[in-house]
Order: sequence, then structure tokens, then C-alpha cells
Amino acid sequence: MKIQVTLDPTCKEPEVTIRTSEMTEEVGEIAQRLSVSNQRMLAGFTEDSVELLDISGIIRIYTVNKSVVAETSTGTYTVKMRLYELEERLDKTLFVRISHSEIVNLKAVVNIDLSFTGTIAMTLTNNATAYVSRRYVSKIKQALGM
Repeated sequence: MKIQVTLDPTCKEPEVTIRTSEMTEEVGEIAQRLSVSNQRMLAGFTEDSVELLDISGIIRIYTVNKSVVAETSTGTYTVKMRLYELEERLDKTLFVRISHSEIVNLKAVVNIDLSFTGTIAMTLTNNATAYVSRRYVSKIKQALGM
């Protein structure tokens, strides 16, 4: 493996680029380690690449078929962490768990519909609708000051 460090006085924050011919387990582990060390980034995997996702750009994180998925305005990425690990790691003032299988970014919430009996429907910036399960309604109301 070749490592190159370039010093640039105009650079505002460190940027890491991984260039490889194929996605390997080693590359995935490196990206994962880098994402854990920087709380503002998260490694997002697609079929053939790894992207470091800015956490503030994540709209929601949810589980599908036993996989954890992070959804951004640019795409959907698989995350190699469990939902409870992400919940612990993410900023609790921005991200809130709304059900057993979903966490949403409160800055991505466009509309909250309270007309459903016992639950809340949230419309997100990507026009997706997320439903708050009854178990989490009081937590959401507290987070939103309702």
C-alpha cells in the first residue's frame, strides 16, 4: 500500500481519498477506521466504492434486510455499523431515533403530521415519509419541544 501526504496551507480540513482498482476488505476496514476517528464523517459503501459521508448531509439512517442504510440527497449507502452504534455516535441534538429501525436528521424534517392517531408522520427533504412509532412519540415531542 502506498501512502501519500500533501501539505496545503489553504486546506481548511483534512481530506482523505482512497484510490484503488477494486473494493477489498482491507480498503473497507481503512475507510471504517478513518470514519470512526472523525465524528463528522461516516463511511458509506456502494457496490464498488466507499465514500466518506458528511454526517450533516445524512437525511436518515434505517435498516433494510438486516443492512443499515444511510440516505443522503446524493444517494443511498450501506453502513457497516449497527443502528445503536450510530445512535450513540451521532449528535443527539440533530439526530433522533424514531423507531426500532430508523434514525432521522431533524434538520431534514420539512413537515410533521400529527393527524395519525398515536403516531407522527415526518416528511423529509427528499420527499420520503418517516413514521414515528408509538414507543418513540414522547421522545420526539420532547426533542422538538412539543
